[in-house]
Amino acid sequence: MRCALIHGFAGAPANWGDVIDRWQLPEPPRAIALPGHGGGPVLAGWEANLATVARATAGCDAVVGYSLGARVALGLIANGHAAFGVLIGVNPGISGIAEAARLERQRLDAAWARILRTEGLERFFEAWEQQPLFASQQRVAPHLRAERRARRLRLDPEQLAQSLEQMGLGAMPDYGPAITAHRDRIALIAGVDDAKYIAISQGLPARVIETVPGSGHDPTLEQPALLAAAIASAIVTLRS
Repeated sequence: MRCALIHGFAGAPANWGDVIDRWQLPEPPRAIALPGHGGGPVLAGWEANLATVARATAGCDAVVGYSLGARVALGLIANGHAAFGVLIGVNPGISGIAEAARLERQRLDAAWARILRTEGLERFFEAWEQQPLFASQQRVAPHLRAERRARRLRLDPEQLAQSLEQMGLGAMPDYGPAITAHRDRIALIAGVDDAKYIAISQGLPARVIETVPGSGHDPTLEQPALLAAAIASAIVTLRS
């Protein structure tokens, strides 16, 4: 089974390098770049960007995504572009009846985009990385965190701003019903120390729900070997 790996916001295909080095399935995966991150420009609207990613992942049976990449992977499953999905730290979207929550998320995404446009990448990532969601990354070796930051600083701030506006949680559809409809083809993974996304995963129907020990929100950085094992286990189960 061919797998496509989809990174998160402000990520890159190289973020999967340590996972790929420890890959446990017979066929090597393909790491792709999202729009605005080297995978072409961000387009207007969630669906247009999803179509770009669908073309990049064509020929892959399974999509494995982290965070923003997990939401994109879920969109690919919902729209029939992939047979199986392994979703790491996924939010399935804001309920269609929660209009106030959607507007608030759009406001927050717009505020982050404004920092990118007015203050630049350095200031943006100083603030972004201080979010409680990423606190566990302080346990990661400094040189690995520095490598990740260096990749981020090579990105285009305007394209990142547009990614927040066009592909942020406030812009994506509510895919909660899609998880229910495709539950037998979906696996959910979250770091054991990522309380927010553990709770989200436990509230969703899926054939497989796994945790990654010693990791918070981003196991591609915090525990790549254990994540590679969890992905392999999930895909074997989904195929059985």
